Amino acid sequence: MEKNTQNRAKFLKELGLSSATLMAFYCMGTLSSCTKKDPEPAPVKPGTGTKINFTLDLTADANKKLKTDGEFIYVDNIIIANNAGTYVALSKVCTHQGTTIKFRKTDADFKCDNHGAEFKTDGSVKKGPAADSLQIFKTEVLDMGNKLKVTE
Repeated sequence: MEKNTQNRAKFLKELGLSSATLMAFYCMGTLSSCTKKDPEPAPVKPGTGTKINFTLDLTADANKKLKTDGEFIYVDNIIIANNAGTYVALSKVCTHQGTTIKFRKTDADFKCDNHGAEFKTDGSVKKGPAADSLQIFKTEVLDMGNKLKVTE
C-alpha cells in the first residue's frame, strides 16, 4: 500500500486557507477560552432556592459510599468527600478552566486532572495553574451519622 503524505502548507494552500486565516481563528479561540473577564461557573443550586441548602441520606445507595474514608460523590456542581471522617464540600469546578476535580485520599486534597491544579480541603489553591480558591460549603452530620446537611 502506498503512503500518501503531504506537507501542511501545501494542504492548507489546496484548501484555500492561508496560515494567517488559520492563526486568526486559533488565536480568537484561545483568547476567549481562558480570559479573566469570563465569569467562573457557579455551583448549580439544588432545588429552586438561590442558596445551597440540602440534606443527603447517607444510607441511600447513591450516597452511602460517603461513609467510607477517602470516598467522594458529586451532587450537581458540588463535590463532597469523606476526609478521615470529616466531610468536605466544595465546588467541583476547577477555577482554572472549569474541569471537574477529584478527591485524593492519599494526599487529602482535590486535584484537577486537566492541568494538574491541586486544592486543599479548605478550597485554597495548593498548586497551580489555578489561581482562585474553590467555593467551600458547610457540612453538618445529622441523625446519628445517617444524614449530611450541606449549606452555604
